[in-house]
Amino acid sequence: MTKTAVVTGASSGIGAETARQLVAAGYHVFLAARRLDRIEALAAELGEGAATPITTDVTDTASVAALAEAVGPRLDVLVNNAGGAFGTTPVAEGDPEEWRAMFDVNVIGTLAVTRALLPALVASGAGAIVNVGSIAGRIAYEGGGGYNAAKFGVKALTNALRLEIVDQPVRVMEIAPGMVKTEEFSLVRMAGDAEAAEKVYAGVPEPLVAADIADAIVWMVTRPAHVNIDELVIKPRVQAAPHKVHRI
Repeated sequence: MTKTAVVTGASSGIGAETARQLVAAGYHVFLAARRLDRIEALAAELGEGAATPITTDVTDTASVAALAEAVGPRLDVLVNNAGGAFGTTPVAEGDPEEWRAMFDVNVIGTLAVTRALLPALVASGAGAIVNVGSIAGRIAYEGGGGYNAAKFGVKALTNALRLEIVDQPVRVMEIAPGMVKTEEFSLVRMAGDAEAAEKVYAGVPEPLVAADIADAIVWMVTRPAHVNIDELVIKPRVQAAPHKVHRI
């Protein structure tokens, strides 16, 4: 029986690369994202029968229910990758709508998808959940308050879930990347300002790339079923902390 995986936020970056590497590892992948054109193109790239694109908004209850129905009664792997950061304003000037949007997609979205797909993961007999967190969920930094709060929330959700379902055949894991250069993360955070987005990586000789994170995620889910990688913090060598990066 072919193993199955769901990857949310599969339209670009870490999500798209994780889908590619899971397919290479032998999984059929359900590509869940809002942009249907992107995930249809990715499914075509991956080859006939390798992936199923499903339009999904993780913040919409009906959309998540439709995803669960499409996946069916059994699922081996869930990668909760959908997320994002919006803005870099200090807490004292924080926009409640930006903060709410970050909480909705990073925390509530992870909750909604996990809740909807958990029965199918249990039914597999050896399910695995990987929540994509961040080092921002471990150390706060200036200008990151809203994103920090959201990713600290992902960490708390992950830890609570692991405690609550320890008697079930489902591993609960979190990967917490540091600086990863993808085509969209910083561009979205900077509201489309390409120059500001590029400055995030200016002078950094080798930031992580999406393939680095995808490789780690596939390693996590392919450990034996009795091995739980509680959390994996992964940063480029030149980054010691969110606020401490060596630049040339």
